Amino acid sequence: MAEQATKSIIVGAGVGEVFEAWSNFESFPCFMKSIKSVEKRPDGSTHWVADGPVGTKVEWDAETTMFEPNKRIAWHSRDGSPIKTSGQVTFVELGTGQTQVNVTLQWSVPAKKGGETLAHLLTHPDKRLEEDLYHFKVYIEGRKVHA
Repeated sequence: MAEQATKSIIVGAGVGEVFEAWSNFESFPCFMKSIKSVEKRPDGSTHWVADGPVGTKVEWDAETTMFEPNKRIAWHSRDGSPIKTSGQVTFVELGTGQTQVNVTLQWSVPAKKGGETLAHLLTHPDKRLEEDLYHFKVYIEGRKVHA
C-alpha cells in the first residue's frame, strides 16, 4: 500500500527562478538533508544517492514523467530500483516576487532489500518534507541576498 505526504511553502522569489533551481536536481544535496548526490544520466534519467540506516547508503534511478516549465515537474523511480517512489512539484506564481511550491510524494516500502532503508529515509515523512522545503526556501532566498 502506497503512502503519501504533501507540503507547501511560499518562497520569496519569482516562479522562473524557483522552477529553475528545483529543476536542477544536482543541487538537491544543498537543501535536502538525506540526499548526498544526484547525477543526470545521458538517457535523461537521474541517479540518486541518499543516507540509509546505520551509515549505509541507498541508490536508485528515477525518470521525469512531466516537465512543464514554471508549472510542474513529476517523476517516478525506475523499474528495478530498490525504492518505489513518485511525486510531483507544482509552482504557483503569487506575484510580488513570491512563488508557492507544492510537493506531493508517494512511496511504498518493499518487503525485500531496500525496505528498511526506505523506511529510514521516510521516518516522519511530513516533517522531513517540511524541513526540506524550508531549506529550499532558505537556499533560494539566500542566493538573492548574496547576489
